[in-house]
Amino acid sequence: MKKIIVITGLVLLSSCSVAPTKKTDFEYSRVEKISDSIKIQNITVVNLFKYQVLAHKNSVFDSAMIRKNVYLPHRKLWDSCYGVIFGDENAGRFNNAEGLVQWNRTLFDKDKLQFIDKTKSITDININRLIRRNLAKFNRLVPYQPSAKISLLFTPITGIGFGGCNAEQFALELNNTSVNINYTLEKGLPHELNHLVYEKFRNNDPNKDSALSQTIDEGFACYFTYVFFDKKIPEYEAVENMTKANWDWYMKNEKEIFLKVKTYFSDTSGNNPLLRNEHLKLFPNAPKSLNYWLGFRIISKYVEKHGSNSWKDIYSLTPKKVLEKSGYEDYIENLKP
Repeated sequence: MKKIIVITGLVLLSSCSVAPTKKTDFEYSRVEKISDSIKIQNITVVNLFKYQVLAHKNSVFDSAMIRKNVYLPHRKLWDSCYGVIFGDENAGRFNNAEGLVQWNRTLFDKDKLQFIDKTKSITDININRLIRRNLAKFNRLVPYQPSAKISLLFTPITGIGFGGCNAEQFALELNNTSVNINYTLEKGLPHELNHLVYEKFRNNDPNKDSALSQTIDEGFACYFTYVFFDKKIPEYEAVENMTKANWDWYMKNEKEIFLKVKTYFSDTSGNNPLLRNEHLKLFPNAPKSLNYWLGFRIISKYVEKHGSNSWKDIYSLTPKKVLEKSGYEDYIENLKP
């Protein structure tokens, strides 16, 4: 009996020694190696989260670090975007340094492991190399260069996800539960940067607020992501990380979808089934991202008709012209029901 107890004990010890341990604190030494910011031409990515973590490294919270390295580097984002979008009752939490100090002091008191996991996912992917590589490739591909400032951060109230109030006030909320960090940094960044380029051209169109304009905008950003990865990723992955099953559903119902939604192309209310099918249920069984998928299909047909590099034409064409020149309506007409 004694031998059995000893052997069992050894097995337990061995099992404990190889079992993965859950991190209970940040890997501060790895976080310190992350660049404060990365700039390629006129695009700057600021890693504010780095100092939100490092301010907690020592036994005494470093409030001066929050003021100097979190608030001031992207003050316009905090003052004019976060300080506005969550209402007057929350403005004081964002539009001054002391407000940021207060909530950063207690940010990790609840669900600290979530923040540790999010931070670890970033250090594991070598964010410095990933962002430099993606920004450099974007600048090589795109004939027009945007000016943008994007901060990676934690916030006590999430709502932006990956977006912002303008090109100089952009944020990626790392603790937003709807954000897949790895996918967003790798494939979402090219998508959003293309929006910033196209936005300047789109704003010159008097029909910029139409459902067709928004559909082409999103579809173009998805198609650019497809091009960015040399068309080596599946088309469905470029469209908001859609599943193949969802893509197949759309392709199976392509003709019916177009014929029913084209009546909403000129709508500028934003409240139509093309843009809000998940609420208005014109297609109750449709997966998410209907307008992203449709925009992608129209751009694909344009490129199919005009050549592999013709996607660059889209920047200077109105959405209406893109649809007309894509031949997509003719393609639909010849599809069997």
